[in-house]
Amino acid sequence: MAKLYELTEQYNNLMELMENPDVPQEMLEESLNQINDELDTKLENIAKVIKSFEVDTKGLKEEEKRLADRRKAKENKISSLKEYVEGAMRSTGVFKVKGKVFTLAIQKNAPSVLIKDLECIPNEYFKVKKEVDKTLLKEKLKEGQVIEGAELQQKESLRIR
Repeated sequence: MAKLYELTEQYNNLMELMENPDVPQEMLEESLNQINDELDTKLENIAKVIKSFEVDTKGLKEEEKRLADRRKAKENKISSLKEYVEGAMRSTGVFKVKGKVFTLAIQKNAPSVLIKDLECIPNEYFKVKKEVDKTLLKEKLKEGQVIEGAELQQKESLRIR
């Protein structure tokens, strides 16, 4: 069986032959039917591969979610155990333990900012993120409004059913 790019090339060559009046009509039709049958089979086989990949992708997404849930559970357990150890050390007044493998210590963290009242913070300390409301923009363009810097576009894509 020919490769897809070969079939495309054959089809283009056939189109050129069709423009030649010296080539018999029966020969053109026979060649066209053969190429179409091969092309249809090739395209359908590629569609099968695409569907197979889509099934694999769905399975991978489900596995990613399962692993993420498992990771979160472990992270929660780590946090819980750290809180338990820190509580035990604080309640006994022990702020450093030197073991054979690990040293545990309660120490100061780097300073961080605590926002007590957001309304009192001056504007100069805010970051402004400029974001386009594409839904509203699309709606207005559909209504016929001309908006400089934007236009409606209609794309096409392959659908496999």
